[in-house]
Amino acid sequence: MSDSEVAVGQPIVHFADVHKSFGPKVIYSGLDLELRRGETLTVMGASGSGKSVMLKMLIGLLKPDSGQILFYGRDIAKMSNDELTEVRRRIAYLFQGGALFDSLSVGENVAYGLREQFWNTLSNAEIEARVAQALELVALPGIQDMRPSDLSGGMKKRVGLARTLALHPEVILYDEPTTGLDPINTARINHLIVAIQRTLKLTSVVVTHDMGTAFSVSDRLAMIGKGRLLLAGTKEEFRATHSTTVRNFIEGIAPQSEDVASLLSSS
Repeated sequence: MSDSEVAVGQPIVHFADVHKSFGPKVIYSGLDLELRRGETLTVMGASGSGKSVMLKMLIGLLKPDSGQILFYGRDIAKMSNDELTEVRRRIAYLFQGGALFDSLSVGENVAYGLREQFWNTLSNAEIEARVAQALELVALPGIQDMRPSDLSGGMKKRVGLARTLALHPEVILYDEPTTGLDPINTARINHLIVAIQRTLKLTSVVVTHDMGTAFSVSDRLAMIGKGRLLLAGTKEEFRATHSTTVRNFIEGIAPQSEDVASLLSSS
């Protein structure tokens, strides 16, 4: 079966018994998690639990110590540099702060990934068309000549998203997309994540601490801690869970003193 024949709702990414440590710090000790085609999966967990590490392993910036990270059945950890380049054309990473270049205009920022990855296949006219389309998708049309210094924090996030969308990815990885934003801009970003997923039929992974975002944008949620998957399921399954650790996290309840050591061991 080819990649294009994988049906919506079927797994396209599988973290299979993944182990990862940095020196004595154990991040994963047997992570198993699937991402299904066409869904938005939100990944939650305490600081240091490995959420961003997961995203970086998915695009080959970090390798697991053992286990497999399968993308359409192919192990990313064993791919060559050329194979990883192709994966990175299909899986786009949206950085926390937008990661815009201050010395470039908005249009040049949005075009940056296109010029890096498609320099030999896209003409300038095609790149400019993709930039305009991407800015339209994030409700910022016609601002190509502006500079990042002219933009608000929320606009910078949206320009970062436009740069991601210009690549026409199959999968978008959102790393804390609403961090540092006020409630209005947080709601705007959440709306864009949902609208873009529905309009473009993308598959998305959202890493966030914001429970409002998690429950607004997700088809499924996953919580990781203690080096493994603690729970994966629908919003209804998360609300109905009997896990004290999961309930405390999503409800923002401070742990009892006897639970502190257990909670810290997951972070």
